Amino acid sequence: MSQLSKVKHSRQHWKHKAMQRGDHNRYQRKQIARLRAERNQARRALQETRAQLHQLQSQARQLAPRPKVDVVHLALQLFLVARISFRAVARVLTLLAAVLGISKPPCPQTLINWVTRLSLVRIEAARRLPLLLPSPVPFTNGFLWLIDISIGLGTGKILAVLAVDARHHQHHDGAPTLHHVHCIAVAVAASWTGDTIAALLRRLIAILGRPTASLKDAGSELHKAVDVLDTEALASPCLDDISHAAAGMLKRHYQDHPTFQTFLSACARVSGKLKHTILACLTPPKVRTKARFMNVHRLFTWADQVLKLSPQGGAKSDSLLAKLRACLEHLPACKTLIRRFRADACGLLGCQRILKTKGLSHHTRQQCEPLIDAMPSAALRREFRTYLDFELGTAKALGLDHIGLPISTDAIESLFGVAKRHGTSEIQDAARIALRLPALCGIPTRQEAEQVLQVGVAGQQQFTAPLISLTKQRRQVLANPHHLETLIQGQGSCEVELLARPEKRSNCQRIINMSDGYKENSGPLPGPPGEPLLLENAAPLGKRETILISCSQKPVNGR
Repeated sequence: MSQLSKVKHSRQHWKHKAMQRGDHNRYQRKQIARLRAERNQARRALQETRAQLHQLQSQARQLAPRPKVDVVHLALQLFLVARISFRAVARVLTLLAAVLGISKPPCPQTLINWVTRLSLVRIEAARRLPLLLPSPVPFTNGFLWLIDISIGLGTGKILAVLAVDARHHQHHDGAPTLHHVHCIAVAVAASWTGDTIAALLRRLIAILGRPTASLKDAGSELHKAVDVLDTEALASPCLDDISHAAAGMLKRHYQDHPTFQTFLSACARVSGKLKHTILACLTPPKVRTKARFMNVHRLFTWADQVLKLSPQGGAKSDSLLAKLRACLEHLPACKTLIRRFRADACGLLGCQRILKTKGLSHHTRQQCEPLIDAMPSAALRREFRTYLDFELGTAKALGLDHIGLPISTDAIESLFGVAKRHGTSEIQDAARIALRLPALCGIPTRQEAEQVLQVGVAGQQQFTAPLISLTKQRRQVLANPHHLETLIQGQGSCEVELLARPEKRSNCQRIINMSDGYKENSGPLPGPPGEPLLLENAAPLGKRETILISCSQKPVNGR
């Protein structure tokens, strides 16, 4: 092969190799570019995925905002069940806002508005209380009404009416508490008489029906109101609270005892001598002057225990026993009265514990007999037995003598006590206290929290705007002494009345008297001077329904 041929052949071989290497290099560059692009895309996707994962993790750590109705429900439970103040509830919700998912914790004034609106919601719900089991007393709603009057700071007196199931002891083991009662009426007036109380109860009966029975203390105004309703045939059987009845018995038997006043004076002097000494732990308990016999047994129990610390015999001049004896004054001379009063009071208190917890029935009446027999005063035993037999007769008439009749007003007295010291400042305004009484009865539910949010500012101001705030008056008068005469203005507008309004019914408060004396009549009823109007409903043969309406007014247009 010539030299030229070799060169050409070598050149062709070199071209072929160069083309192969070029194709291979171009393929590799494309693959490298593709891999780099895929790598960069994978890196970006990884970074985005990590960012999304971090965002999801941070969102998981942050709770979703809680609905406002849950915040209202929780706040009401803290105030009404846990019994902490408005400021404390606001601080607790602020502290736990991040954990509970509360975006904006409420302030104390907002909490006050929620509690006030809850009272309005519950008063309006009182007219929808379900009718309970039928009662032997005709035309009754199955509830027992607890009625009591209390005072606050100001010129008004608070009247409250609570409703509790008459068959409470059939469904519950213990005594009725605030969780078992419904506040159906609250009113504040400058004074309450038998006629004004009867007028309020008459309006309440027109809306909610007549109660199975009424339970009250020994107040003269309440007795007068029951008598007024009785003359109108609207009264229900009336029960007397066992605590007030027992206190009245002790008062009648011991108030005029020759040693009783000596004992009280000696206790007062002993208290003054022991307060600022090493024996301060032995000071007597405080007993209020009003309704003294409701808790005077604590004073006699203290005296009996203190006298046991001073046995018979001598004592060293510098000993604590000698100092104690020097402070006892005339207490040793009252030892006979102390033991006798304490024995009577212990018997009455033991019976009260049984009857308050289980109700008055034949079984609990028998359980009280050993305690009554242990009381040393025969006259007190007879009076207490007479009281129990009378109330047991009422329980039998109501069909509750085997179940247990509630016979204590501790629930309404506890309501007044809680309302005066919980959620109030140093100025315990009677009108403001009355607005919160319905909210303190029962346990708040989520449904009630929803209804609280539905009450607007206008609906709340309809009840609260006319009220006189003693705190506001004090601030204005102390800052401007020339405003002192303005306190007289608006005194007539301080009355408060929370009463369920009639639903789909006329506002006329006239009550048609439906007498229950039909059992004693056989044959046609005698008519009044004006012939009664008979309205007959058509019915099948042999059946007839007649409504008798007594018309005391003159006919209109001859009709």
